[in-house]
Formats: sequence, C-alpha cells, structure tokens
Amino acid sequence: MTAVSSIFPPLDTETAPGGSRPLLEKVQKSYKFIPNMFGAFANSPVLLEGYVGLESVFDKGSLTASERHLVMLTASMENECSYCVAAHSTVLKSFLHAPAEVVSAVRSSLPLPDPKSNALVALTREMVSQRGHVAPQTIENFLAVGYRKDQILEVLIGVALKTISNYTDHISPIELDNEFRSER
Repeated sequence: MTAVSSIFPPLDTETAPGGSRPLLEKVQKSYKFIPNMFGAFANSPVLLEGYVGLESVFDKGSLTASERHLVMLTASMENECSYCVAAHSTVLKSFLHAPAEVVSAVRSSLPLPDPKSNALVALTREMVSQRGHVAPQTIENFLAVGYRKDQILEVLIGVALKTISNYTDHISPIELDNEFRSER
C-alpha cells in the first residue's frame, strides 16, 4: 500500500470551520489538547459532531473504560491504524493503568491472560475481521465469561467509532501527537 498525503490536515479552534470550533473547544477541555485525529475530523463539522456524539454514547454504556479501550485498540489493530493503536495503547497504560502485557498481547494478536478480557478482544477482532459475521461459538464464549447479550451491541459502537477514525487515517494519514509517540 502506498502512502497517501494528508488531505485533511489537523485544524484547531482558530482554523476550523465555524461548526467545528465549539466541538474542538470541548475536545480540548476533555483531553487537555486537541489530538490530531480530532483536528482532522474538524475539516467536516458533520463528521466531528457524529464522532464526538457516538463517543459520548459509548462512554455511557456498561463496558468499563478499560474494556472500551480494549475494544478500540483491538479494532485499530485489525484495521491497521498505527495512529489509533498508539493512542489507545497510551490511554490504556498511562491513564487506565492496564498492564503492559495486556496491551502487548492485543497488539501481537496473542491470547490475554484474563478470560473475560480475552473473550472481549476475540469478539471484537472477529467482528472487525469478518465484517460483522461473528461465529456463534465466539458469542457463546463472550456470554460464558459474564458479558450480556446487549454488550455485543456496545462492542459494535466501539467498532463503529474505530471504523470512522481508522478509515480517516487511511484516507488522510495523520501525524502522531507527541503525547502518543512512546507507543508508536
């Protein structure tokens, strides 16, 4: 695959279209900076609003913050998005205090030591790689470790979020923020 130049450069609150500015201000308050991915989204106020809204809904679900980021890291690995892999690895390790071995296992497509996390990652991986065609056994394994049926659909929200961000990076490669570089 050949590298594509960035056609959607990251924008900030001064350079973004008017419809994106209030959303970027919220992102900046939340993250303490504007990640380049959100700056790229800002080229389209519609995309930025859709992503921020879906992210807000995902955060209200029953999956823990660590589980949500495991979903997003796994989807980003499957979609081969180095930007999002680095970002979610950073969040998991630095802010959610996930063990480095867990993040490394997801990044290396190895089983996780915790059966519940492993079932979550396996469901996500299969959901992405098989374009939503998940084997009944994978679903049974997910439910057997204590997840509920409705949480399968929450995983789908995480996959949808990462499809948006991963594909944005594929269409218009985004420079990795300094905050995420240690997980490149």
